[in-house]
This record gives sequence, structure tokens and C-alpha cells, in this order.
Amino acid sequence: MAAFKRKRGGLGPAEKRAKKVKIVADGGENEQNENDEITVAAPVSMGKWTNKERVLIFSSRGINFRTRHLMQDLRTMMPHSKADTKMDRKDKLLVINEVCEIKNCNKCLFFEAKKKQDLYMWISNSPHGPSAKFLVQNIHTLAELKMTGNCLKGSRPLLSFDPKFNSEPHYALLKELFIQTFSTPRYHPKSQPFVDHVLTFTIADNRIWFRNYQIVEEDASLVEIGPRFVLNLIKIFQGSFGGPTLFENPDFLSPNMHRRTLRLAAAAKVREKHMVKDIHKVKRKEAKEDLNKDVTADVFLTRAEQKPVHIQTEAPEPKVVKKNKHKAFKRQRMQKARR
Repeated sequence: MAAFKRKRGGLGPAEKRAKKVKIVADGGENEQNENDEITVAAPVSMGKWTNKERVLIFSSRGINFRTRHLMQDLRTMMPHSKADTKMDRKDKLLVINEVCEIKNCNKCLFFEAKKKQDLYMWISNSPHGPSAKFLVQNIHTLAELKMTGNCLKGSRPLLSFDPKFNSEPHYALLKELFIQTFSTPRYHPKSQPFVDHVLTFTIADNRIWFRNYQIVEEDASLVEIGPRFVLNLIKIFQGSFGGPTLFENPDFLSPNMHRRTLRLAAAAKVREKHMVKDIHKVKRKEAKEDLNKDVTADVFLTRAEQKPVHIQTEAPEPKVVKKNKHKAFKRQRMQKARR
């Protein structure tokens, strides 16, 4: 076994980072060959931390367990993030800028829950903007996926973007927001000087698909780690959590409208079933009536001659009725008949 022994002597200012060491054998005798001296490079973390990006990740009240686990996964994945207590629903969104200022953060990921089933995500550059609002769909957390991929906690990720991000201006703006928010600053105190995972942002079906992959050292293949979710863009604002609208997604369908169409489709199916049942009932009744009728009964019937229609224009003459004043009663008539 060989151990590293530092070379004694003062070091100049240019030699403070790179250090020379001499290999010492286990026998105790120092070898004086020049080939035994090697130079150990300075650690990466000795650089100066200049990018002071800090991201505040928190949510409103009313989120479910899945959203809470997703926020925890993002905080674990982003060492430059900070947490805060849940915000009350009655507070306006502009209050978040003050919270970011108190927490000394210039980026914010805010998860807003509505109706305990819809989740919206705000990504903002505080306090001057811009900001974007997304509908979060298909959430799968780290504990739920149980993927085989793994990476070092606090390591810096590579960001991979779809080529479509450079095709349209609103996607280019979102790309810059994602770069400033999800990329770990170099020489951050809580970060590790390794790059062992990739964050991918892919555009498909007018949505942004987020994935996290591990870089396998042997063959540089990718193994998914998690979490994963889909972002459906709603609007992009000029300010932070408000202001003039820079872009509005024309293909966006709100969850309420989506649920309404599903209910209408289900109601139409039920109405169609009832109509089919009514038609079957009518057909069965017609079949029973046809069985009771004799089809050959009308074969020998002849049509009666049609008499000309006489229209009487004058009132008919009254009939004269002769009355017998001395009409015998029935008993008298019977007596006469006996005689």
C-alpha cells in the first residue's frame, strides 16, 4: 500500500490551488526519484460562487399528497432552492413578490391548487417578471415511480431542450426561464462538483414534458430517475404574477370545460340508450298487433259504389202528420177483437 505525503515547505500564492505530493512506500524509506512526485489538482469547489440564483418553491393551501411529494422532490433535486409555508387562498398572488424578497430569492415556483383536483404552476422571475402559468398534468413522484436510475444529491444537471424551443418566441422565453430556474449555479455551497443527470424538456402535443435521467458512466446511456410531469401552457405575463399578457395559448382547454364535455358525452350516451329502448318497445307493439290481424280477411271485400254527393241548399219541406183524435185505447181494441 502506498500513502500520499505532502511535500513540506512554503507555498507561493500561485501554488495554493495545485499541490505536489510524494509517494511514500510502506517500508518507511522515502524514494527520491522525480517520477514519484505527482500534482493533485485543486477541488472544483474552491472556485468563486458568482451566480446567486435562488428559487423559492412553495404552494397554496388545499394541495394533495402528490403535489407535496413533487415539491419535495424538486427541492431535493435543486440545492439552490428554498421552502416556505403554504400561502392562504385569500391572499393575492402579488404578495409572493414580497415573500421572495424576504427569502432573498429571485426565482419562484408556486403551485396553486383549485377545487382539490386541479394543479397550476407559476414560474416567475421576481420581482420584475416575466412569469408563466401552466396546468400541471400526469404527475409521478420519485416514491411512486421506483425507477432504477440514481444520482448524487446536489449534483449539477445538464439541461436538454427540444429544438422547437428555438422555433417560436414564446418557447424561447420559456427556455430562458427554465435555464435560470432549474440549472444549479456553479460553485454553489450546497452543490456537488459532478454532472451525473440530465433534465429534459420536450414539446409534444402542445405541451412541455419534463423528465429526469441518470447518465450511466460506462456507456453514457440514460436511465430515468424521476419525477415526471407535463406542463400545459396557459399564459405568459410581462410582470411577476400579473401584468400585460405576452402570449395566450389558443389550444388550452380549462379542466372545467373538459369535465363538462365528458359529462355531456356521458349524458348523450344515456339519452341514446333510452331512445333505443323506446324504439324497441314500439316495434314489439307493432309486431303484436300484426299477429292479431288476419292478413287474408280483406281479400274478398269489394268496395261499395260511391254515390254522388248531393248538397242541399234549401231547407226541406216539413212533413204533415195526420193525428187521430179518437184513437181507442189498447184495452178497447182488445175487447173489439174478442167480439
